[in-house]
Amino acid sequence: MATATDAEVVLRLYELRREETMRKARTFVAMEFQPKTFAEFQVPGSSMGTPENAYWRQVLSYWEMAASMVLRGAVDPDLFVDGNGEGIFLYAKFRQFHEQYQQVTGMPFMRRTAELVQTVPAAKEVYDRVVKMLEARAS
Repeated sequence: MATATDAEVVLRLYELRREETMRKARTFVAMEFQPKTFAEFQVPGSSMGTPENAYWRQVLSYWEMAASMVLRGAVDPDLFVDGNGEGIFLYAKFRQFHEQYQQVTGMPFMRRTAELVQTVPAAKEVYDRVVKMLEARAS
């Protein structure tokens, strides 16, 4: 059962997403960055010193931090998933690169978000819906 403290954390996460640079970063990663190959997928993460690298790191670390809060019990999972689907969306958006990413780095892509999707039924439902939506768009 969610508590008032859980709600405060979720609201704070929302406030942080509204920050100007974070909005630009989120727009880049969610909307503008559309890699077709694994080589293209690797560009922002390996282009140190570029705005795209900063955006990539900011957005992914933000959603990984938020997922970690849920996994560690600091935020009610269902309350979190109710209003925070963007991290799950990103995990689904880049799903075709997960296996190669793990082969190259030795760890799962967005490992905390992956764990969230695997362990929280509501997160898995969101993931499945997003995958269907992305597949329909690609058709």
